[in-house]
Amino acid sequence: MCGITGIISNSILEEKDFKAVEIASSTLNKRGPDNQNHTRFQKASLGHARLSIIDTNPAANQPFFDASGRYSIVFNGEIYNYKSIKQELLAKGVSFRTESDTEVLLNAFILFGSSCLNKLKGFFAFAIYDSAEETTFIARDRFGIKPLLYYKSENQFYFGSEMKAILSYPIERKIDNTSLYTYLQLNYIPEPHSIIEGVKKLEPGHYLKIDSSNKIQTIPFYQIDYDFSQSANYIKSYDVAKIHLEELLVESVQERLVSDVPLGTFLSGGIDSSLITAIASKEIKDLSTFSIGFENQSHFDESYYSQIVAKKYKTNHHIFYLKNADLLKSLYQTLDYIDEPFADSSALAVNALSANTSQHVKVALSGDGADELFAGYYKHMGEFQVRQKGFKADLISKLKPVWTIAPKNRNTTLGNYFRKFDKFASGSMLKREERYWLWAGLMNEADASNLLSDPIKADVYLKRKNNLIQTIKESEDFNAILLSDVKMVLLSDMLRKVDMMSMANSLEVRTPFLSHKIVDYAFNLPANFKINKDGKKRILTDIAKSYLPEEIYSRPKQGFEVPLLQWFNKELKELIYEDLLSDEFIKNQNIFNLSSVKQLREKLKSKNPIDAQGNVWALIVFNNWWKRYIG
Repeated sequence: MCGITGIISNSILEEKDFKAVEIASSTLNKRGPDNQNHTRFQKASLGHARLSIIDTNPAANQPFFDASGRYSIVFNGEIYNYKSIKQELLAKGVSFRTESDTEVLLNAFILFGSSCLNKLKGFFAFAIYDSAEETTFIARDRFGIKPLLYYKSENQFYFGSEMKAILSYPIERKIDNTSLYTYLQLNYIPEPHSIIEGVKKLEPGHYLKIDSSNKIQTIPFYQIDYDFSQSANYIKSYDVAKIHLEELLVESVQERLVSDVPLGTFLSGGIDSSLITAIASKEIKDLSTFSIGFENQSHFDESYYSQIVAKKYKTNHHIFYLKNADLLKSLYQTLDYIDEPFADSSALAVNALSANTSQHVKVALSGDGADELFAGYYKHMGEFQVRQKGFKADLISKLKPVWTIAPKNRNTTLGNYFRKFDKFASGSMLKREERYWLWAGLMNEADASNLLSDPIKADVYLKRKNNLIQTIKESEDFNAILLSDVKMVLLSDMLRKVDMMSMANSLEVRTPFLSHKIVDYAFNLPANFKINKDGKKRILTDIAKSYLPEEIYSRPKQGFEVPLLQWFNKELKELIYEDLLSDEFIKNQNIFNLSSVKQLREKLKSKNPIDAQGNVWALIVFNNWWKRYIG
């Protein structure tokens, strides 16, 4: 796990360009604290920051060259099946001087070209430069677990693992207003776009070729195996599907245990991380497991359930009980690390978990991806109930006037129910694609529009939005909802959050549910294997029954949240009213509508805050970023 960056030019580079790559590499030092280095070619320079996981010997440091010196690679990620690929290469006469997966990847590309990507099991973003042909090959893994951003100017191409690396180069820092508008709704920016005009993210399952004149060609090498028009061909036997899915999950966990450094698992106490832990513990004696608890915040605390699983599998369990001061410290650390607006507040908890976990291991397995693949969110049950048109759904919809005036917030059980009922009732009146968009966000389009001083370009926004919800519009199959989640929520929210916060703490996180075998298989299962009237994540829950105590798989899903509302009315009050959301700041910034900001601030104090804390957090994150990188 590392950070990569570089410049590719159509003219000879100058000393300032090499210095720029060196600086860009240094911005990624938390991604790779073990070694930083960069190359110098006439028209290219590659930079790398290394977190040593496989073959920790300095001989495997990057940028890494092949034996001839013609090819060089910078690589972020892990190739789990590198040993089997190495055997294939050895049989073809390739020799090796390290035990690293980096050298295997480079030689696989030299021998097989772009088709090497189909052989890889793992997660990655890498760039390979051919100094003889002056061409560059850049690729990103199938699901975008590892990030890759780029910017093309008239004469140069810049790339990097994080926005802070891109912003260290001489690019124009102009805000993409459509991205900002979408961010206000979702609290994150859907890929492939970014907050800066011209900065793009290489799409998952794609590679990019740059020729000697800096002409760019982007080509897909992987797409999720699904065809909703052929849903009649879905796997018919539930029992067969359950057995095979379990086999695939066991195989995936085993593959992700390869490491030359200490390894453990995140263990929240939910089905997903508990199942991963149960399988991993059969492979590793005294497996280390990690979770967090919230002191005096029982509404958010899941540590009790994690202890049940840890006790059953006799893991070396670590619970980090966080006080209010710890969470506030995590908040400021998170704000400091964010280099592109991202306001999923659960990032604060992930940061705290990663910071504590990294004191014990360098690699952790997580349960990310299961909710999107197997229908694990409350919004999925909401969508199922709307489609079933049962008595309960009809009643909640008809009581919309009641939910409108009821006090709604996320910090109490009753207030959260009212909030969910109100959002359900609003969504039930919409077309399925618009309902999906509403339920994916924390702010509706009208309120987001009112927050901005300048009008958005409606045609640009609608084109981007339609690209994200097109599958839902075209297909009634429930799997279309899940596919949209994988391509939008998982990619741009969940995976970005985990990558950003784990890398902020030099910790590698691996995701067994995102084996491409599991993903492809999941989209060849009928939706009723995943969700029905009895509950969400049906097939995964049934697999878990042979591994986990009933307390784990029968309890309601609990989100990873933090108590923002009380902070905004107490500890962070000064940050809002005297700094980042003050009248003076908003006026001088000239991006947001002051009256709308004032309304949001007042909502925090009301008995009906709904999602105001999430909306305010989005503004705080954006303005902190703007102050640091733009203003």
